[in-house]
Amino acid sequence: MILHYFSSAGWEEWGLYERPVIRETMPVLIDEDLCFEDAAVPRPTVVMNLWLRELPVSGAPSPKSWRTYAQALKGWVEFLGARRIPVFADRQRLRDALSMYAEYRLSGPLEVRLSSASWNLAVKTLSSFYRWAAAEGYAPTVPFSYVRQSMTRPDGARVEVTRNLATVRSGNAHATRKYLERPYAELLMQALAGNDPAGERDVSFRGRETGRNAAVIGLALSSGLRSQEFTHLTVYELPPLPRRRTAVPVPLVLAPPTAKGRKGRSTWIGYEDLARVHDYIGWERAAAAEGSRWQPCDPLFVEAPTHDGALINGMRRRWHTLTPAERLRLVAPGGGSALLAVQSGGKPFVDWATVLRRTALRIRDRFESSFPHVHPHVTRHTFAMATLERLVRGYYQQAAQLVVDTGGDDALALYLTKADPLLVLRDLLGHTSAATTQAYLHLLDIQRIYRDAYATAGGALTVDADAVAEFEGEV
Repeated sequence: MILHYFSSAGWEEWGLYERPVIRETMPVLIDEDLCFEDAAVPRPTVVMNLWLRELPVSGAPSPKSWRTYAQALKGWVEFLGARRIPVFADRQRLRDALSMYAEYRLSGPLEVRLSSASWNLAVKTLSSFYRWAAAEGYAPTVPFSYVRQSMTRPDGARVEVTRNLATVRSGNAHATRKYLERPYAELLMQALAGNDPAGERDVSFRGRETGRNAAVIGLALSSGLRSQEFTHLTVYELPPLPRRRTAVPVPLVLAPPTAKGRKGRSTWIGYEDLARVHDYIGWERAAAAEGSRWQPCDPLFVEAPTHDGALINGMRRRWHTLTPAERLRLVAPGGGSALLAVQSGGKPFVDWATVLRRTALRIRDRFESSFPHVHPHVTRHTFAMATLERLVRGYYQQAAQLVVDTGGDDALALYLTKADPLLVLRDLLGHTSAATTQAYLHLLDIQRIYRDAYATAGGALTVDADAVAEFEGEV
């Protein structure tokens, strides 16, 4: 089976009357013989593609989710095809196949074996597909069994959930470190900058782009941005550096198209971390982009940029209207990408997972054997825990009160003097419900900081279905 990602480029030459109504980059599954029907009867791939095309309006707006779901379908259908089992066979035959598939994926050959979390995601995908197909009349049955269970959320509320019996139990959620405590976060920042734990130059380090890596990951640790958000941030959207050092963080506004669910929000960044980013822009980034001849396919040329927008190919556009794909095509007035992070030569840099993985490996090998594996989302978890600790201890509130008492006109400072810590963090993380934030923190560390403090203050929240769904999407 072939997994293709749709592009409408050149559709005028396809012999069609109008452009296909299919989202760009939408995954499309195609049988090896390139046929979609037999004797005028649509094949299962047609049904699968219909389901995939409905994902954007069925609770999965992210292209990353589309790809993940398509890959799960592809693996299942290829497994069935190798055993000559129809995709829409009778229930017992599909359940027998599912049993074999579980053994194949959980304890089969190493190259196809899945972790328990990946298996559960595949089960969730197949379950959603078959339930949809049965409801639409394409499948005679759903080959899964379900059980309803009651569970207690972190705020004490009891909720009913449906569990697919084909899923497997994973390890305790708290057994894996999901955030970096302060000493580890500092060690990571030193290593990204090419230093040893004491802050001295690591003479054995042969890497490059240390200013870029430390600046951008420092921004992520200080602002709680998701990987997509800081990867596609343009250099013009950063707030200016205040003339004086301030203990109150500096507001940072995110464009809706780059945020999860297209929900724009305002977060913040600490003064020192913002200063590091501006140093990178003025020195290392400027040298990398100077005289750059890099151009993407179908470039978008930026002229007269400001903090709000620019002329893009001659038309005035605001940054908050640009999608991640459009941002990757931006060419700055002096050459090179308009994104914050660039490679040598001015091309945009996007592979932060590799940077963090290699840095963590180097730390384990040279400095600290217990240093955990780090992926981009760990920076968001780390921000959440560090920020909550400061909020609960009153650090930000005291700094904000000082600004207010001295007559400073600072909306963020005024907000910090009056808001509940949990609600502040909810807004910074971009959660719709404070219940999501509470459950999110509970997952990170059940014993830390917040639970007792907030419970003592008498906080009470009601967890609804939307909050549960948002929490599950976060982790």
